[in-house]
Amino acid sequence: MSKRCWIIYNEPLEGALADELDVLDQVAYIEQHLIELGIVVYRKGITNRFMEEIKALAAEKPDFIFNLVESIDNKGELNYFIPALLNMYSIPYSGNPLEAMFITSNKTLASKAMREAGINNPGSYLPSQYKLLKPGKKYIVKPIWEDGSLGITSESVFECKPGFEERLNGLDDAHWFIEDFIDGREFNISVLAGKDGPEVLPPAEIVFVNYAENQPRIVDFKAKWEMDSFEYENTVREFPGNTLSKKLENNLKKTALECWHLFGLKGYARVDSRIDSNENVYVIEINANPCISPDGGFVAATRQTGYSFTEVIQRIINDLNI
Repeated sequence: MSKRCWIIYNEPLEGALADELDVLDQVAYIEQHLIELGIVVYRKGITNRFMEEIKALAAEKPDFIFNLVESIDNKGELNYFIPALLNMYSIPYSGNPLEAMFITSNKTLASKAMREAGINNPGSYLPSQYKLLKPGKKYIVKPIWEDGSLGITSESVFECKPGFEERLNGLDDAHWFIEDFIDGREFNISVLAGKDGPEVLPPAEIVFVNYAENQPRIVDFKAKWEMDSFEYENTVREFPGNTLSKKLENNLKKTALECWHLFGLKGYARVDSRIDSNENVYVIEINANPCISPDGGFVAATRQTGYSFTEVIQRIINDLNI
């Protein structure tokens, strides 16, 4: 008898932007490959009535859930409620477990955990700690809970100089933090579960082409989602392969594995890092359950390795939370 899987995802709100609508591309892509594996697939959009919706799913007794819920009502700080409920109802599900989703979704908690474990990451401060910032140094303001570059613009990077406090007006400690800006190269390292443990896929570099000297080289919301923007057209993913120094390649892969084990990641993940002029690696974000749409960075890394996406999906569902 064929296994039955429900793909659950955050139901886009009315008037949703590209970052929220992207989940529908992921649903269609994953559904196609689950069907190729002989699995019977159903879809279920999750809304702010998620407690009732997961309870109803439990009554269907699915063999497993493929969890693509990235937010609730476009709020990333609610995403961990979904694995919590799936745990409560003892429903097997794909991707990362409750604890990993909660800690990595909260960037300040993740940063603290990495520092305590000896994993290099930029210094971070709450807006109320602005007096700790050093004059002349560059920083970047980020939302604590959101992913997909939501809330990040070119103006998020600022220099600590007279009047900088105005940039922080209205930013509360519960939702925003300030991070040392590492003005260097940026890499995405994807990791995929396997029978012999996690496999680090080829490093991808984010290359900023034609950027002006004073323009921050960051993947902001425009670079990620606004297709007609300069930032989108000139922010390019490349796989540098053997042009990377062995030191940098080894440090990137080693750091990604350390993050996988530290946070108890499962299935698939992506570790984003910035690199300074001395090739020191600074982890800036742990993406548990990163985007797996056809044009996303994780899928690009699996293609670079030569894996079919059906094989990738099989490896993800071989590592279910049960």
